Amino acid sequence: MSPSKNLFQNPVRLLAPMEGLTDPLMRQILTQIASDLGRPYDWSVSEFIRITQHVLPAHVFYKYVPELHHDAKTASGTPIHVQILGSDAQLMAENATYACELGAPAIDINFGCPAKTVNSHRGGSVLLDEPETMYQIISAVRKAVPAHIPVSAKIRLGYTDTSRMDDIRGAIAASGADWLTIHARTKTQGYKPPAYWDKIQSFNALDIPVIANGEIWSAAQANDCMMQAGTSHLMLGRGAVTRPDLVAQVDNHTENHDDSGKNTATLLWQDLIAHQIKFLEGEAKNDVVLVGRYKQWLGMLTKGYAEAQTVWESIKREKNKAVIINALQASVQQ
Repeated sequence: MSPSKNLFQNPVRLLAPMEGLTDPLMRQILTQIASDLGRPYDWSVSEFIRITQHVLPAHVFYKYVPELHHDAKTASGTPIHVQILGSDAQLMAENATYACELGAPAIDINFGCPAKTVNSHRGGSVLLDEPETMYQIISAVRKAVPAHIPVSAKIRLGYTDTSRMDDIRGAIAASGADWLTIHARTKTQGYKPPAYWDKIQSFNALDIPVIANGEIWSAAQANDCMMQAGTSHLMLGRGAVTRPDLVAQVDNHTENHDDSGKNTATLLWQDLIAHQIKFLEGEAKNDVVLVGRYKQWLGMLTKGYAEAQTVWESIKREKNKAVIINALQASVQQ
């Protein structure tokens, strides 16, 4: 029996791996919010761990996925799957095996990263032009890790264009992957709207679950994505950072109301303050790094909350963490 069978009995909602954004601290915050709203993520995928020349030491895996110290789950109980990136099938298999020994509940393989530095070293989305290499990597990892541990892949629709989609689909079909996540754009299209959700349809011919990803900022867009892609499974990325309640809104926006008529899937700005302060009090190399990371998040929150824009204007040049926390607290007293 496929190790993914029980995981997909209902529509799944995943938190996307985003390099430099959904790090362990952000995962902890976003998965806690989702859990508090009554619609926890089914799992999250880690930022990619780059595999190049050897089997990485344990401390590297723990750096990217400290949840491995805690049954590979966040504090709110959301499982974290370990994502790896590289082009050497044997090395990828050996590192995946070691990650499983450290407690990884699943291995995800990155064929979607569009970063120039990664692509220039034959990693990420550039391999979409090498379907045979994709097949070799996935099948090597699938054969190497224990049978009960799922192996999945995350792809885009192609590198420069979609001309290799049939070949990519064939490689996935032959590889033994347990499921597939598709960001509905090519590498060249980057993150510019729109996403081409309808092009995911052809991958549903695969005998594995397919998860749709890309340009989902609202519950309405989530519904459009599911209809056009022909799958009920979604991975939420930047939209989930901008509106941390998005995962709950997707499933509850039309029906989940309490007796007062308030949408219980909605997280108001005042309810988000404590989570932002917790972020600012989180672990980081130093406060400069932490404040920089927080400003990145606040900048994204301005797209989802009008109040975030006011705070942003008052602290965008501020470096003192205590001053920023005071500005946050003051934003709900105005």
